[in-house]
Amino acid sequence: MRYTFDSRVRYSEVDHQGTLTLPALMNYLQDCSTFQSEDIGVGLSVLRERKRAWLLSYWQVEVRRYPKLGERITVGTLATGFKGFFGNRNFYIDDENGNRLACANSIWVFMDAEAGRPVKPGEEEIAPYGLEEPLEMDYEGRKIRLPEAAQALEPVPVRMAHIDTNEHVNNSQYIQMVMDLLPGDFPVHRLRVDYKKSAVMGDSIFPKLSREEGRTVAELCDDTGRAYVVAELK
Repeated sequence: MRYTFDSRVRYSEVDHQGTLTLPALMNYLQDCSTFQSEDIGVGLSVLRERKRAWLLSYWQVEVRRYPKLGERITVGTLATGFKGFFGNRNFYIDDENGNRLACANSIWVFMDAEAGRPVKPGEEEIAPYGLEEPLEMDYEGRKIRLPEAAQALEPVPVRMAHIDTNEHVNNSQYIQMVMDLLPGDFPVHRLRVDYKKSAVMGDSIFPKLSREEGRTVAELCDDTGRAYVVAELK
């Protein structure tokens, strides 16, 4: 079952050139899946009562064109598979003429929020989403090759503005942290993100950055060097 909502690019979502930012684009995708869950009766309050949560584990995002201020867009999502603890979901953004602006693949893990461990979702958690055939896109493997050397950068304290309803740093906030490490007007058209563990209030995030031919890799780590997030940008 596909789910869509229509929107218009807002001034608060664009950069100095009037173009939708990457974190704002990813917020649209996240909002789309959240709206679907709320509308089909398995939203945040229902899962909270069951002490369950879907947490994002992996993103692959392709951006063909970033929409401009005021453009009307349609954001869509569809579940493509459930296996064990995991659910797979595609996303897309189209312009008002139906041209594909962006598409994405994602992997989510179903969690026992009280025990803090993965648990297999029941039929009542997955049946409302239905299943669709995956979108046509160039699917890449989840594993991101780490560079041999990377530059350590100034740590970033986790602030309340980073925290979402799961009491963790929200996935798009990590992307904003990564974008803040890059030079201005850094073009990103392909992004992979592997979410390894959750940062919470009181943590500090220690970034590392590496530039190689054809790609940039950012690692957001704890004080022991263990990664919260690894992102590859092209």
